[in-house]
Amino acid sequence: MIPFSPAALSIVVPAFNEAGVVAGALRRVASQAPQAERIVVDGGSSDGTVELARPLAKVIQSARGRAVQLNLGARESRGDWLLFLHADTALPDGFLDEMARAAGRGFEAGAFRLRIAGRHRLLPLLAWGANQRTRWRGIALGDQALFCTRRLFIGQGGFPPVSILEDYLFTLGLKQAGIPLYLARSAVTTSGRRWDQGGFWRTWWQFRMIYWRFRQGGELSRSGDRAGGGYEDVR
Repeated sequence: MIPFSPAALSIVVPAFNEAGVVAGALRRVASQAPQAERIVVDGGSSDGTVELARPLAKVIQSARGRAVQLNLGARESRGDWLLFLHADTALPDGFLDEMARAAGRGFEAGAFRLRIAGRHRLLPLLAWGANQRTRWRGIALGDQALFCTRRLFIGQGGFPPVSILEDYLFTLGLKQAGIPLYLARSAVTTSGRRWDQGGFWRTWWQFRMIYWRFRQGGELSRSGDRAGGGYEDVR
């Protein structure tokens, strides 16, 4: 068992044009976990994200692509525990206690329950479905603030170098290796902006098609490619 302490935690935040949320996200994390290392891995933002993040975290420049950015942030971090946080996702108060509880029970990987903040009345149902998938199938997505030990992350080879579904594939790999995923009792709150901006049903259909192509054996492009945008989650 690898013991957990806030001083042994590195929080990695991938970013691309997140000027509207990155400073607030980092300030919140700093107040919740002042001892934790904070790393922002920027994928070439042009909106001032880097300038806003630099006073609040270590900033690393990277090629664009969330898997590439997450893996680079993990390599450059020093913590024995890693937490991967999207800039538009807020961790719950007490998240450190949740991680300590997971470590105390022998888990080396985990995720939080999901809450989605947005206008559409079906977003709570969407979050409920994601939580049930994690509970019963052991699969979680990046906006659930995945966390794991550095040892496990290295042993699994990090996130697969694909342009989308890197989070799904990482936790699927854990499941296939027989490594259990801890589901926290508390929930992160992630922004429903893509659902509000793109339209709920149109966005839902796009994500279903991505999943369908994946399940049909379709190849996912490498992280450096533009396919999938690199900054979209699939429910």
